[in-house]
Amino acid sequence: MSDKSELLLKPKRFYKTVDVAPAEGGFAVRLDGRTPKSPAREPLVLPKAALADAVAAEWDAQVEVIDNSLMPATRLAFTALDRIGETRAEVAREITAYAASDHLCYRAEAPRTLVERQDREWGAILDWAEAEHGLVFTPVAGIIHAPQPPATLASVEALALTLDDFALAGVAFAAGLFGSTVLALAVRAGRLTGQRALDLSRLDEIFQAEQWGEDAEAKARAEALGVEAAMIDRWFAALR
Repeated sequence: MSDKSELLLKPKRFYKTVDVAPAEGGFAVRLDGRTPKSPAREPLVLPKAALADAVAAEWDAQVEVIDNSLMPATRLAFTALDRIGETRAEVAREITAYAASDHLCYRAEAPRTLVERQDREWGAILDWAEAEHGLVFTPVAGIIHAPQPPATLASVEALALTLDDFALAGVAFAAGLFGSTVLALAVRAGRLTGQRALDLSRLDEIFQAEQWGEDAEAKARAEALGVEAAMIDRWFAALR
């Protein structure tokens, strides 16, 4: 499908102004004074003004059409509004599943320089998770699945269930983005920026690119992921 055809399928921008105003339950994004609704017909109201500002900025950035692919914070807000309240236990289990196979626990066996970098950089974040949340993970060499301590996974699930709907949605999104619940929690806490967490999740790829160069497709993919990492960084900063 051509770019022109895709544009024709997207809804036209129908509003002139975007702002944020106090509303029941938080702060509403408004388009020409009216609050848009989620797919489940929930008003677009965010718990923090800064978060509403971030979502409003996406709506304001639309030009001729409304392109949802360019509105990751809005999509995540709709997820928080429509899905999380009804499926908190399920989402907590999703986050726990990422912890059970956390990317930071699977180390290279060679070359030595990569092994040392993973031990140093990934190890520091696992040490933080233990000190901050009491989460003890067991790293292994290779890609064969190794079970993590049941007490750690139980603690991850319990921690997830203490989060409000917007924080829980953010951690679930970040865990999927990074392949790591530990990195998601570190970004939520402000221990890492979203970009730094993404770089750590891609440490193997970055190492290979340093040795052999990065092809255009890999670079484009990294840039697209960087947009999402920047969004989740702003999301958690707004909630803090």
